[in-house]
Amino acid sequence: AKYFDKKVEKVNATLGWEQEYFLIDSALAASRPDITLAGRTLLGHAPAKGQQLDDHYFGSIPTRVLNFMRELENECMLLGIPVKTRHNEVAPNQFELAPIFEEVNLAVDHNLLLMDVMDKVAERHNFKVLFHEKPFAGVNGSGKHNNWSLATDTGVNLLSPGSTPMKNLQFLTFFVNTIKAVYDHEELIRAAIASASNDHRLGANEAPPAIISVFIGSQLTKVLDELEKVTDGKLSPQEKTELKLNVVGKIPEILLDTDRNRTSPFAFTGNKFELRAVGSTANCANPMTVLNAIVAKQLKEFKAEVDKLIKGKKMKKDDAIFNVLRDYIKKSKKIRFEGDGYGEAWEKEAKKRGLSNNKTTPEALKVKISKGAFKLYEELGVMNKTEIEARHEIEVEEYAMRIQIEGRILGDIARNHVIPTAIKYQNILIENVKGLKLIYGDNFKNYSEEQLLIIEEISGHIAKINKGITDMVNARKKANKIEEMEEKAFAYCNEVKPFFDVIRYHCDKLEILVDDELWPLTKYRELLFTK
Repeated sequence: AKYFDKKVEKVNATLGWEQEYFLIDSALAASRPDITLAGRTLLGHAPAKGQQLDDHYFGSIPTRVLNFMRELENECMLLGIPVKTRHNEVAPNQFELAPIFEEVNLAVDHNLLLMDVMDKVAERHNFKVLFHEKPFAGVNGSGKHNNWSLATDTGVNLLSPGSTPMKNLQFLTFFVNTIKAVYDHEELIRAAIASASNDHRLGANEAPPAIISVFIGSQLTKVLDELEKVTDGKLSPQEKTELKLNVVGKIPEILLDTDRNRTSPFAFTGNKFELRAVGSTANCANPMTVLNAIVAKQLKEFKAEVDKLIKGKKMKKDDAIFNVLRDYIKKSKKIRFEGDGYGEAWEKEAKKRGLSNNKTTPEALKVKISKGAFKLYEELGVMNKTEIEARHEIEVEEYAMRIQIEGRILGDIARNHVIPTAIKYQNILIENVKGLKLIYGDNFKNYSEEQLLIIEEISGHIAKINKGITDMVNARKKANKIEEMEEKAFAYCNEVKPFFDVIRYHCDKLEILVDDELWPLTKYRELLFTK
């Protein structure tokens, strides 16, 4: 920053988080063992009406929710948390609030404090807050978008363009260096947002994919394309004037028209970057530590390269900066993507570009104990090798334990709630068929064909559920024998977790077969449409 303003003594990272969450009636939430113990529904058939009409998103905030929000905002004001916005989100019963941005450390503390306060205030309004990234299948999950920027102690946002070419050159310097940092360390960013709960959301056609890419908009792309053409070496006075007037000088006009791509995990949104892939349960400290560290390392490298050109090739400062930025734009081009991040085409394209696609948490976390990660954190004095390894061990252990707990809950609900209820209803149908046989004799099948089909169908689903649970328990026992924690996490991910979908599928089929009065679990249509 001293290249552009010698008065600058310190640069702070700033963060404005956005907290998405679900509000469920506390009595209904308490009736579901999965919500109580895992924070999400492990089974449940999709309601006929979900979020298709966008009526919740564009509707007014329900009165009961508004009362909760008002009290929450009062509590936040007393605690010094500067919350500013509140609104409905896309899924039914989903909402969001966001503060004014603050210095990163303070913003992280305020977010954690807020989540605790939300629980307490919700209780007073007979609500249960669900922070889980995907509490309901088939509707949007919740994220925590991290809006990140850099601010000087002189009050300047380094990612905001100015009114002069020099100020815009400052903006471009920090803008391009951030993109280069993300390109060099995209796997570390993916690892920073990895968790058992966020795995359900990433790439689910409603949140950014597991592939990290940067969106900057078509107009800023044109600016970088122009800068890429900058002559290698010293610029002629004419080239410098052209560059400053027609490329750098026009940036403020461009940014007035900047839009963002909602499928992008890391998007530039006018005067900040938005890391959209952070999960709603996450502690912002994790992704912010990574982002601050990689950008700090990148800026150190940038300064060394610029100083080398000024001293060695006797270039002017502007020439040297343009030369290094041009090189970075070329090198980091593969991370920039303007299209649909949800499509299969992007997965194939990202693979060609050499970008990672770590879809599961154990896979994503591996990079945290790589030589590159050790070197990064040790060079900057952030953490030593022992501290890094300890954090990795804790994260893979937590992943395995989360899947283990969910497996036990699902097995319990399926065997102690779903199967007995299905048998009870099956017995009612059997009695019905027996009655029809007494009345109609051998012709009873003409009157009980549908009942017999349902009886068979119920038996088929019960058998599949039982087999799925048995196979899952056996896989879990096998995984539990593994002592090495990372290996155990992979076993839970690849060998245990796949049975969740099998068991759930057949439980959900039984939900729409069994008499509604008998079904023991509160259904999606009741949980999601509380007023």
